[in-house]
Amino acid sequence: MAFDYDLDFDNINFRENPELYRVGRGEQGVLLVEPYKSEILQYWRFKTPEIAKKSSDKIYQMYLDYKENNDFVGMDMARKFLQMGYTRARRYANYKGGKKYNHNGEVKERDINKEKAESAEIFEEKWKIVREDEDYLKLKKEHQKKYE
Repeated sequence: MAFDYDLDFDNINFRENPELYRVGRGEQGVLLVEPYKSEILQYWRFKTPEIAKKSSDKIYQMYLDYKENNDFVGMDMARKFLQMGYTRARRYANYKGGKKYNHNGEVKERDINKEKAESAEIFEEKWKIVREDEDYLKLKKEHQKKYE
């Protein structure tokens, strides 16, 4: 089921109301779902490989903490931030300043930034671990069956 953008995100605590959470596709809702957004966003960085490593390690540890607490929504939100670390770093690796389109709306020519590409790879490693985690996949299926 699609992510529900019609919810009142300013007034919902998804830790207390996990039944309202929808996985959606990819990174949908990553900057909306509280309290997870506030918990994770402060650690999300990818400017250099060193910063990306520290950030992805911290977010992965948060994923493990959510997992230990059987908090699927937190696990999925950590997954989304790891995925977003990969996709955003990749965008900056491919296009100077992260801008894919020029002022005419045409896709600009790629200008590869090796440092950002390395940051993307660092996030991708952790994202793969999470998205292939058997416990994550089991809880995701259960959540979707129960609530979506």
